[in-house]
Amino acid sequence: MKKYFTSVRKVKYEGPKSKNPLAFKQYNADELILGKPMKEHLRFAMSWWHTLGAMGEDQFGGPTMDRPWKHKDLMKMARNKVDAGFEFMQKLGIEYFCFHDLDIAYACESLKDFQDALDEISDYILEKMNETGIKCLWGTSNLFNHKRFVHGAATSCNADAFAYAAASVKKAIDITKKLGGENYVFWGGREGYETLLNTKTDLELDNFARFLQMAVDYAKKIGFKGQFLIEPKPKEPTKHQYDFDTQTVLGFLRKYNLDKYFKVNIEANHATLAGHTFQHELNMARINGVLGSIDANQGDMLLGWDTDQFPTNVYDATMAMYEVILAGGLNPGGLNFDAKVRRGSFETDDLLIAYIAGMDTFAKGLRVAAKLYEDKVLENFKDMRYASYNSGIGADIVSGKADFESLTKYALANDKIENKSGRQEMLEAIINQYIYK
Repeated sequence: MKKYFTSVRKVKYEGPKSKNPLAFKQYNADELILGKPMKEHLRFAMSWWHTLGAMGEDQFGGPTMDRPWKHKDLMKMARNKVDAGFEFMQKLGIEYFCFHDLDIAYACESLKDFQDALDEISDYILEKMNETGIKCLWGTSNLFNHKRFVHGAATSCNADAFAYAAASVKKAIDITKKLGGENYVFWGGREGYETLLNTKTDLELDNFARFLQMAVDYAKKIGFKGQFLIEPKPKEPTKHQYDFDTQTVLGFLRKYNLDKYFKVNIEANHATLAGHTFQHELNMARINGVLGSIDANQGDMLLGWDTDQFPTNVYDATMAMYEVILAGGLNPGGLNFDAKVRRGSFETDDLLIAYIAGMDTFAKGLRVAAKLYEDKVLENFKDMRYASYNSGIGADIVSGKADFESLTKYALANDKIENKSGRQEMLEAIINQYIYK
């Protein structure tokens, strides 16, 4: 069998002093952190789409990459990508992968032909999974690229497009179940509107809920036990998307009584497009008990679109892993790199180097977050800051004993308010100290 990544037999951990670009400096898979191996905290997954499918295109230019798995026979190329992907994961020690239906098969003229291609290629993927022990973290269906979804999929004004989307998701769930996928993701890239002048938002939202309920019903029917995830994103490509951010998704799910079936898959770059930090979105998911999985990338703060870059920001990774630790972990979710190498990084080794950089970044973030958690630096400060709610009138507020009358009586007798500093700069400096260690 042809090998595609020949510059290294297996990427190894060499420690922070290593100068080898094809070695881990922070990610030591079996090292125990807070009582379990690092790999179990992080549960890294290869993203099939950008890793094996991206060719360097952007809004202003065509492909810059000529991958060795390309082939004019589309099924042969699909099989080559399977071989390349599993070789890649084995060499990096990655134990999971994620996919869209269009990532693993190829577009066909008819829906039936496409579904037949999915059956064929997923058989081959399953063979590789059985050979290697590598698992499927999640699957999904691409409901945004083709012109049939120009007006949306589950929220389309065209019932035929809605039906096609349903057939696509049904098949993608079937394939995800076949591959033992632990989750299934809904990303509504076209589920939104460009203008209210031609949009029935009430019907579109009702139909979106109907679509998700159908998916829940079908999963129950076939015995699919994977966790359903929704990936929030505020805009791009649609001006306003209905899954804007975590709190918007939660409001939608609760309105339609779907909240017990879904969690969220948080992407860092989507958070910043919504005007939030990565940590904010993870925090909102955690405190609401819906943190499911993470698309671990980063964006460029100087660009206004989803650049899907490999994560190298240790501060963001630290605060992300701090929220994951507080949540008790991600299982059955994980960390996939919904990230692509830059157009100028067109050599095959650049893929290995990019993944190493991203995995090391989150490994370092995990180390720092675990130490912050063990030392209770932030939690002790928060407890002290909110201590007024542990006794007296504060305890009455929290317990529900207080009302406006009792609070007014208390305030009249205690109207000299003395606040204390929030010490934001001190806490930021402390986190930097932990990172520098």
